[in-house]
Amino acid sequence: MPRPPATVRARAALAATVVVCLALVVAGFGVVTVLRHNLTGRAGLEAEVTARTVAGSQDALNGRFDRLDLPEDGRVVQVVDSAGRVLGAGAALAGRAPVADYAPAAYSTVAPGSAVSSTPTAAASAVPSPSRSGAAFVPSSPSASGTADATGTTAHANGRTGASGGVLAAVHVPVPNGIARIAAPVDDHGRGRGSDDHGGSGGSDDGRSGDPTGDDHGGGDDHSGNGGGEDSGTGATSSPPRGKVGTDVQRRTIRATVAGRTHDYSFAAVQGTTYDGRTYTVYAGISLEEEQATLDQVTKSLLTGLPFLLAVVAAVTWLVTRRALRPVEGIRAEMAEITGSGDLSRRVPEPRSGDEIARLARTTNQTLAALEGSIERQHRLIADASHELRSPIANLRTQLEVAEAHPELLDTHGLVQDVVRLQHLAIDLLLLARLDAGESPADARVDLADLVLEEVAARAATDRFAPAVALEGESLAVTGSRTQLARVLANLLDNAQRHAAGAVEVSVAVEGDVVVLTVGDDGPGVAPEDRERVFERFVRLDEARSRDAGGAGLGLAIARDVVLRHGGSLTVGGDPGRGAVFRARLPRVK
Repeated sequence: MPRPPATVRARAALAATVVVCLALVVAGFGVVTVLRHNLTGRAGLEAEVTARTVAGSQDALNGRFDRLDLPEDGRVVQVVDSAGRVLGAGAALAGRAPVADYAPAAYSTVAPGSAVSSTPTAAASAVPSPSRSGAAFVPSSPSASGTADATGTTAHANGRTGASGGVLAAVHVPVPNGIARIAAPVDDHGRGRGSDDHGGSGGSDDGRSGDPTGDDHGGGDDHSGNGGGEDSGTGATSSPPRGKVGTDVQRRTIRATVAGRTHDYSFAAVQGTTYDGRTYTVYAGISLEEEQATLDQVTKSLLTGLPFLLAVVAAVTWLVTRRALRPVEGIRAEMAEITGSGDLSRRVPEPRSGDEIARLARTTNQTLAALEGSIERQHRLIADASHELRSPIANLRTQLEVAEAHPELLDTHGLVQDVVRLQHLAIDLLLLARLDAGESPADARVDLADLVLEEVAARAATDRFAPAVALEGESLAVTGSRTQLARVLANLLDNAQRHAAGAVEVSVAVEGDVVVLTVGDDGPGVAPEDRERVFERFVRLDEARSRDAGGAGLGLAIARDVVLRHGGSLTVGGDPGRGAVFRARLPRVK
């Protein structure tokens, strides 16, 4: 499997190039498709205009197809009758069979080879065109013998069977040059149109043959005045009225060979009916060679320009990402120098753009500041611990050396105090190390009321003053480590016993969703400017007092760290000169 590019710029440039490539391919395909549709539609419209022009010419409507004026400008035209015979064609298709047969004309109403009138005469109005159902025209008052009367206006109809199996009614109509014999097909089921005053014909709706009397058993009136019946709904295609061109047009793309060259043509087929009732179809075709050449040229241009455009996109993306990631490279270089030198006081450059990279640089500087503070606290802890340990260790060594030289002078009580002090200091340092390492407190239920009572009772023998305990409210329970919370209470009581003049008070109360543990004394109190400094490690506000009488300066620092780990807060208040009041607020168990 190939490996991805190693740099963000390379990956961004590659991704942008691929996305743009896909977008251009889709867009190009859409452009070519729309262009092909438009060009083909234009050619089809031109072919339709040509077909309608030829079909609607007077020569075509009069049936003089050998006199048609057909275009010779690259357009191909053929006129085909209902039997599939070519009635007329342009020079390019002269003498050829029909090039298209997808829109055949309806059955002609004039028998092949019969005499026809060249103008719309009485024959055109006397003999209606057949309806879609194939109904035949039947004279309303035929004579019994079937011969024409003296005036020659009565037609004679003799039934016969057509080639398709239907019934054809032969109708003889007088024309200037003789008698025209017109064949009209009749549905073999006998469903015809009844003739009435409006040009319709009566028919039977029970499936039997049509009623020659023309009574109105199932036919409808045709009010169009053209002699044709209504559409019977059989689905057959109806031919246009006499002397008219159909409104429908059928288009199709056909591959044909014309003048020795084979390519696609857009054909349009339009039907028409002569004045004497013959139907025909005009096929007009427009070559799509020029349209295909245009499409090929457009496609070639798109394919030729695609690589250059992709190269431009890749180059622009490369430059833009290089400029955007330049601050990131500056941050990386500065971090590498900080790591190599170990100087945590240095900071990475922050761009003034205010974007994600600027926020990244700001967060990095905050992390460096927190790391610097942590390292400084560790260094200070080590220095203070070494200083605090030096005095008791030195005392122990001195006493042991004196005892070795003069056993009778050994002060065992002083040795025990120094050892206890070292033990407490070691315990405090170990607890601070665990807190700094992020140790989470236990998730146990601790009742502060019970904890206060137990701690006060355990210290009763050693405390200078017996604390006054006040417990207010019920359910004074919190969640956390009982051992660590007991250490908080012990440190606060130690501090109060050390500074109290004569009284120490301890209370536990409920304030909303928190439990408040309060430890107060009547000592000198804490000045407002020192109320945060007093919680720092190894800080003693009374620098003049003896280290033996005071502590190591870790009790309040440990108490605050433990309370913070339990999700609470520890503050100091009170009026200066009237004692200090320490309040620890811890989340109450609901």
